Amino acid sequence: MLDKSAPHSATQTSGPLAGFRIIEFAGIGPGPFACMMLADMGAEVVTLDRVGARKNLKSVAGRGRKVVELDLKDTASIAQVLDLLGHADALIEGFRPGVMERLGLGPDVVLARNPRLVYGRMTGWGQEGPLAQAAGHDINYISVTGALAAIGPKERPVPPLNLVGDFGGGALYLVVGVLAALLEASRSGKGQVVDAAMCDGAASLLSMFFDMAAAGRWTDQRESNFLDGGAHFYGVYECACGRFVSIGSIEPQFYALLRQHAGLTEADFDAQMDRKAWPALKQKLVDVFKTKTRDEWCNIMEGTDICFAPVLTMKEAPQHPHMAARNIFVERHGVTQPAPAPRFSRTPSAIREAETADIAALTREWKGTR
Repeated sequence: MLDKSAPHSATQTSGPLAGFRIIEFAGIGPGPFACMMLADMGAEVVTLDRVGARKNLKSVAGRGRKVVELDLKDTASIAQVLDLLGHADALIEGFRPGVMERLGLGPDVVLARNPRLVYGRMTGWGQEGPLAQAAGHDINYISVTGALAAIGPKERPVPPLNLVGDFGGGALYLVVGVLAALLEASRSGKGQVVDAAMCDGAASLLSMFFDMAAAGRWTDQRESNFLDGGAHFYGVYECACGRFVSIGSIEPQFYALLRQHAGLTEADFDAQMDRKAWPALKQKLVDVFKTKTRDEWCNIMEGTDICFAPVLTMKEAPQHPHMAARNIFVERHGVTQPAPAPRFSRTPSAIREAETADIAALTREWKGTR
């Protein structure tokens, strides 16, 4: 059952980043997600948002913030922002290239005020290049890297939600970059700009597949490779109840267990890595899995070394025994959401409440404690 007490929630700052101060310029998608992670890990994240914007106070990605509303077109507000940035450790913005410069908050200006500051920039196309000023979304950034072309059935590519570009190639690379720059700044005393582009990160995520392609172990045709649904031993199968299960029996010992528990005794299944045999073997597995419900297959296979799992919806996932045992999901403001990750043994992350704040008061506080 879902733990409604939300043990990961806290009012006091905790986590390995406690004491670090980060200024976030409000945006959408990967920037807020990155700042959510940093806030969960204990950083004091101050979000500068437009006047009247209240979405960050209770949203999942906006948790743990101090939200300041102000008009960035007002010169007096810009002066206040610069004063606050003078005492910050990092800045994160996700505007198109040139916007921060036009506001008078570009890297040259800010780093002159605070040479130790890490200036994190989150964009789709990067700070330069032919497409730098073009609009785009996750689907576009993963299209040009080769990622989207590799995902989906033979007939056409299928967008993998916006996990690969926005959050995998974007937010997570921004977090890694900012943390690396903060670590370096603690030694050198000098900040720097972190140019995190979703197309860069999505391309980086493909490193293993470029390696396999170079070795002749990966082709551009979808559903013809062992990790893209082409192999019968790695994929998703429908059950008698209309729900689905997943198997990933790549290694010979795991494949042997799959054969044992699914009753795959035919000699045809001996040729596990024969690509020519995969379509016929896949169809046989389609027929086998449709003989039982998802729950029946879970009783037979879950917890074994087959590499098996039921395909759960977001509504079902929090109730799964493993998810519940680890409190992977918590409830906050009536909203079920993922708990902080990763986990730390001595300085645990925590969900903190978002709150409104006054920029002048924050600046006085920060000046007095640094």
